[in-house]
Amino acid sequence: MTADTVTDLFEEHRPFLTGVAYRMLGRVADSEDVVQEAWLRWSSADRDDVREPRAFLVRVTTRLAIDRLRHLRSRREAYVGPWLPEPVITEFGPAAPDSAERAVLADSVSMAVLVVLETLSPLERAVFVLREAFGFPYAEIGAALDRSEAAVRQLAGRAKRHVEERRPRYDVDPAVRRDLTERFLAAASGGDLEQLLALLAPDARLVSDSGGKAKAPRRIIETADKVGRFLFAVAQDWPSPFEVRVLELNGGPALVFDVDGKADTVFQTEVDGGVIRCVYVIRNPDKLAGVRAG
Repeated sequence: MTADTVTDLFEEHRPFLTGVAYRMLGRVADSEDVVQEAWLRWSSADRDDVREPRAFLVRVTTRLAIDRLRHLRSRREAYVGPWLPEPVITEFGPAAPDSAERAVLADSVSMAVLVVLETLSPLERAVFVLREAFGFPYAEIGAALDRSEAAVRQLAGRAKRHVEERRPRYDVDPAVRRDLTERFLAAASGGDLEQLLALLAPDARLVSDSGGKAKAPRRIIETADKVGRFLFAVAQDWPSPFEVRVLELNGGPALVFDVDGKADTVFQTEVDGGVIRCVYVIRNPDKLAGVRAG
């Protein structure tokens, strides 16, 4: 195998490996670090030991991601305020030509699901990502994690039950979700508190992630009245001038507020039954590089 072939094979698999790592870690920089380390392992591997390049790369990437996740857990325990995944622009392109497959990929990278995945053990998370997001056979997952197929099935069942119990089960038409997002923006920016409250479910929540590096609530805000009044107050005090973009982030529409040419805040909502159930607010500047203006 020539050096060019080694490089081309890895680059062919890079987007897939990055997708696995991101679902494991929830941070783009950490995912890229893991994939880069996988490249170093791949480029220096004994070719006689690599019969199936894809299997080798998945095994190395997954194990590196598990190790990185275990390390990150201790840092996240000291994180200031709620922790949310880093938002990513979801452009699946030709990798997911089928609408049903695309829906599965979008769901597996959604804020709601990634937040729930944080509650799994690193091993459970790896099994869940490989099985539920990418449809890997149990035997192949077992080979990647050096576990028996029976053990993997047990881990998969436990992880899936845990996620199903905690994840929101919203089946929302993308057009409806985008419409609600735009109405949410219009009500907040237009100073219409009554309309803003009408868009929120009675038990609505607001979860904000600033990492202590920007002004934001350090506790989850609950009930429509408190969430609506908080958002109303924020809208009245927003720095000027600013621009707003609607982007697809993590499989759904999101509002990106740019201040001085830089992404300052991301708002994304969970929608069900024609109302907003949860508002995610990301203000940690370390997590906004991927949605920079322009």
